[in-house]
Amino acid sequence: MMLKAGLYWVGGSDLNARGGYCYSERFRVISAHRGKRRMRRLTDTLLSICVLLLSSPILLIAIAGIRLFSPGPVFFRAHRVGLNGQPFTMLKLRSMHVRTDQGSAITAPNDARIFPLGSFLRKSKIDELPQFLNVILGDMSIVGPRPEDPRIVREHYKPWMMETLTVKPGVTSPATLFGYTHGDAYLDPANPEGSYAARQLPIKLAIEIAYLRHRTFGSDLLVIARTAAVIAQLLAGRRDFPEPPEAEEARRFLAEEVDHVSSCGADEPVTP
Repeated sequence: MMLKAGLYWVGGSDLNARGGYCYSERFRVISAHRGKRRMRRLTDTLLSICVLLLSSPILLIAIAGIRLFSPGPVFFRAHRVGLNGQPFTMLKLRSMHVRTDQGSAITAPNDARIFPLGSFLRKSKIDELPQFLNVILGDMSIVGPRPEDPRIVREHYKPWMMETLTVKPGVTSPATLFGYTHGDAYLDPANPEGSYAARQLPIKLAIEIAYLRHRTFGSDLLVIARTAAVIAQLLAGRRDFPEPPEAEEARRFLAEEVDHVSSCGADEPVTP
């Protein structure tokens, strides 16, 4: 189904029926003009090639370890929603045992599906390295909102959240760093998907929008540097992190959204 602003709704819910047009002009993410998009695309491609070349020894060791410790395919092909709501396949190194029952779309802390080497791959973010191939293919950018599972988008996205689909999804972003450092506190292991949708998803996507409002080429480079620093500190054992600087604006955004939902007469409140 084609939505306003060129978005395709994955799965068939009618945004207008959910009060979506009431949001259409308030939270518009302005896309970069063509020249900036070309510069970002060229930079993404060159950096991704460099990352894959430099990390190839690590990838080869990880691939050998996965084959040794968990029978099954090396790569996990995750279905995700990308630019303009278009589905694509995101690549990851597999960190979970192969099961016929896929379980929750959200991975809770200490999820039993994760094998020991997979836990390290996730903590170090080595499992994310194949996504630089997605960047080269044009499905993703290095910096951009993290792509979600189609079921999460179909069942849990509110109309304002659709604004994050007006740009390419990314390997990292300020909200990704928020997930690394604060995400587990928002998840209930007994109901990871429900708690993610109710508690983590709104603040996460509000952080994405807060960043996109002020995004520049230089700020993207800073996010890449911030990502490397956070991963290094996590591996060194740090557990106490401040919220990302975008969080304050994101919480104001959510507070405004609560007021706007009320003024529109919608029946789906947003919890800051």
